[in-house]
Amino acid sequence: MTQDEFGFNAHMGGTAVFALSFHPGDPASGKAMPTLDEAVIRAGWAIWSMAPRDGDPPGGDTLIGSFLTSEARIALIDARWNGDAGLRAAQALGVVVAATGAAMLVAVPDGDGMTLDAFLAAGATHILTPGADDAMIRAALKMADRHARRTLDVRRRRSHADGEVGEIHRWIADTIGRGHPCVAIVISLSRLDLVNAAHGRPAGNMLLRGVEARIQAAAAEAFGDGAIVARSGGAEFVMAGIAPPGEGRAIAETLEALLALPFQAGAVPIRLGVRLGLAEHRPGEDPGMLLTRAGEALRKARASDGAMLRFAHPGDAAPLDVLGADLHHAIERGEIDIVFQPQVAIATGRITGVEALARWRHPTLGPLGADPLFAAAERADLGLALSDHIQQIALQRAACWPATLAKLRLSINITAADVGRSGFARLFLDRVAASGFPLGRLTVEITETGLISELDRAAVVLGTLRAAGVRVAIDDFGTGYSSLAYLTSLPIDYLKLDRALVAEVDGSQRDRVVVRGVIGIATQLGMGIIAEGVETHEQAQLLGRLGCETYQGFLRAAPLDGPDLLAMVEEEMECAK
Repeated sequence: MTQDEFGFNAHMGGTAVFALSFHPGDPASGKAMPTLDEAVIRAGWAIWSMAPRDGDPPGGDTLIGSFLTSEARIALIDARWNGDAGLRAAQALGVVVAATGAAMLVAVPDGDGMTLDAFLAAGATHILTPGADDAMIRAALKMADRHARRTLDVRRRRSHADGEVGEIHRWIADTIGRGHPCVAIVISLSRLDLVNAAHGRPAGNMLLRGVEARIQAAAAEAFGDGAIVARSGGAEFVMAGIAPPGEGRAIAETLEALLALPFQAGAVPIRLGVRLGLAEHRPGEDPGMLLTRAGEALRKARASDGAMLRFAHPGDAAPLDVLGADLHHAIERGEIDIVFQPQVAIATGRITGVEALARWRHPTLGPLGADPLFAAAERADLGLALSDHIQQIALQRAACWPATLAKLRLSINITAADVGRSGFARLFLDRVAASGFPLGRLTVEITETGLISELDRAAVVLGTLRAAGVRVAIDDFGTGYSSLAYLTSLPIDYLKLDRALVAEVDGSQRDRVVVRGVIGIATQLGMGIIAEGVETHEQAQLLGRLGCETYQGFLRAAPLDGPDLLAMVEEEMECAK
């Protein structure tokens, strides 16, 4: 638990609730009267609790910044003892709650109609009566969370349908065509690759969602309904809005300050480097010219002051150079380990195989996934040594599986560096033979981005492995180069749909058409389909109807160690009896 000058406490666990309580203290004991915090925690929620010491809400910027930093979907305002302070807080948070698609749950001081109207007008989406018990609090949180999820889902689908750069052009053209003054701001994040390397791609994706939410909030505050926000690719966003001449700089400065507040990656606060390019519309200028000037301003901002990623606390994360130095000793110390993520047949729900994934049990940073591990290895020129080590461990572990796991397939990742080294196919096959693991139950996976510059060599190497009985899968298909040449030039048994494609399968009709097209082409070519990152039953069912046979993801299990994998398969077999 941490505490800052505003009385802010973070209790991390499940989905987060941002709780703001206004309650009197007991002068005799110095203790605060009970709040809703304990009830929220009992209901299974993580809580970011702010209890202002003077009984008044902090400044609007502080309050909004704290809410955004929490990455919470629900703002809970406990106004039972101080309705006026609670209402001011609701009014301050109302805009950002609406802009981010979150929910605002208010515990009101009384049931008077005027009180309820005031909080609803401030932006409350759900109300708790003063005497609410645990069951009512739990139900209200569920309803608020459902509201936030649905709102965010609608906005996500809308952003995919309408938030493209082309839509930005159309919006600006319409705005200036109606004679409104327009401002465009291009936002670029610095060194997001280091976030991905230090904390993994899921953390990077979460940060991007948080950035977009803050930009949406800033747009709503500055422009009201007269604004549009879109991600223009990678770590870059565009915001445009209707604003009088001369006001653009103040809007950009406010946005810059909002994005400078730390984001949260798990329990680690991270500051991203941000650069902005601003342009205000000139007479006779079309949308392309306006955005080009904003882009030029952004390039000047980058050139004038090199952007760096900054962590809130120097000890929270290590730069790649430090990780690279640590990696030199990690292999010999036995810090590199393997976990297995189940692959599940959609038709039967049975586990049919696993993917071996590397984990670095870092002595000071804790568990690190494959992304920071291989990024550090690349920086330290240890990529081949690390790949050899991981393959060897995975094969040795799987070769010792008991009879219960004897029918599972094992998928092992190989890298572009592996493909490029002389004699790799024979080296790999010798390694498999030495382990004793059957070639007929082995799959090698390589990412499509690792193949683009080595297509001819990859065809030879993979062909040799396949001729020996090893199956071949293209990993992360659909988000890199996605060249159809892979499907016709390489000996492939499986395509693994990247989680970004899977996440859109229950989105718009256009998203499903893309996924159906990829699955259809692969099926016609005799390839199997494995979907990565499946998190819901709805996704699995939709993928099954589209022709996908197998999935892996948190719907069934996170990556497991050997004993946990064995226990899961034994339980599955017992249930099947």
